Amino acid sequence: MAYALTAALPPALPHYNKARPSPPGLRSQAHSNRRFPSPVDINSHSSHFIKMPLLPVLAISSSPRRRLHAQSRGDYPPSSSPDTGASEAFSWPAVVLPFLFPALGGLLFGYDIGATSGAAISLQSAELSGTDWFNLSAVQLGLVVSGSLYGALAGSLIAFPTADFLGRRRELIVAAVLYIIGGLTTGFASNLSILILGRLLYGIGIGMAMHGAPLYIAETSPSQIRGTLISLKELFIVLGILLGYLVGSFEINSVGGWRFMYGFSAPIALLMVIGMWSLPPSPRWLLLRAVQGKGSFNEYKEKAAYALGKLRGRTVGDKTSKEQIEDAIISLKATFNEKESEGNFLEVFEGASLKAFLIGGGLVFFQQITGQPSVLYYAAPILQSAGFSAAADATRVSVVIGIFKLLMTGIAVLKVDDLAYYKFLGGLSFVAVGALLLYVGSYQVTSSLTM
Repeated sequence: MAYALTAALPPALPHYNKARPSPPGLRSQAHSNRRFPSPVDINSHSSHFIKMPLLPVLAISSSPRRRLHAQSRGDYPPSSSPDTGASEAFSWPAVVLPFLFPALGGLLFGYDIGATSGAAISLQSAELSGTDWFNLSAVQLGLVVSGSLYGALAGSLIAFPTADFLGRRRELIVAAVLYIIGGLTTGFASNLSILILGRLLYGIGIGMAMHGAPLYIAETSPSQIRGTLISLKELFIVLGILLGYLVGSFEINSVGGWRFMYGFSAPIALLMVIGMWSLPPSPRWLLLRAVQGKGSFNEYKEKAAYALGKLRGRTVGDKTSKEQIEDAIISLKATFNEKESEGNFLEVFEGASLKAFLIGGGLVFFQQITGQPSVLYYAAPILQSAGFSAAADATRVSVVIGIFKLLMTGIAVLKVDDLAYYKFLGGLSFVAVGALLLYVGSYQVTSSLTM
């Protein structure tokens, strides 16, 4: 998926090396000689554009105050840990759930893609639809299929002004509730209009989940495994596609099977709601609210310390969590006190940032313009038109496509940090050329057979 590739691109921010004065009250410590961030220490961001390096995630090395002092000198961005050999102590059982429940938001996005493939056949079949409005036009079917995408666009626009107010945790809870409402509305739709409405509601959940999930994972994960967990979230999207294909293959011969295909997302989303409700808010978001004066400073500070301790599997009120919170507050205040900290959207199109924007945006643009996402949504109908006339056969072959896609995505997730990015992306050009040659060859064979 393009999501993992674009997320892996290093930020082009030339002002990292500008010297900045030390924050008031910061004790002098020995400085680290390392000047570059860890390759897996991925920045999270708020909805606002910041000219300074992105605000720090709570990734504290073994010497947090030394790290913060070096940050104040501009040696490396605040969210990066200079001491790559140092590891933050954490408990694996405490880390799994804060990753798993947000990642379900990505799985439900992928599931919608896979389920729609089988539903597109079931919904239009006179024998299997179970409705008297099965004879859909191409435009009507297109609205059903793309309804979640229109909703995702709306959800992204809604998330932009509301995300910092809601926080990452509540944003994901809202997204999961929309998943449930959308899935049930679609599954029990009595006519086409209600079906499209359900698809739109589900799509709004997609837009909010795809915004909140990577932020929550990045802000709550230990620094040494943060990059891996963010990449694994992309794997969950493809796992969801495969799950949708599987459910479609089992339900394709059932009357009204499309209802189950779409409705099956509701119990998964319910699990996501329960899970996110049990998790603490992002400590970084709590500290942002405190520094921005959105409430009682001490109250937010105590909540952040409690949340961080819970996320790391520590005892309540442990000294390490409190020290990390103090260090994070110092760094946040230093960032907000800089007179030049406020930027604007146009800075994305200046200098080295423009190059990163063109590369990242170009990858997403060309992935979409090739029509590859449409093939995933219409996989079963396309296979049916290609010769797998039985609906069951077409859906089973789509499962094979899902397995292969999951395998290739897994390889990409495992190797993206081992290979240089330009080599990894350059290899995609050869894959694209090979795919085009196969397409031309198959077209010529098909043409010769039909003549």
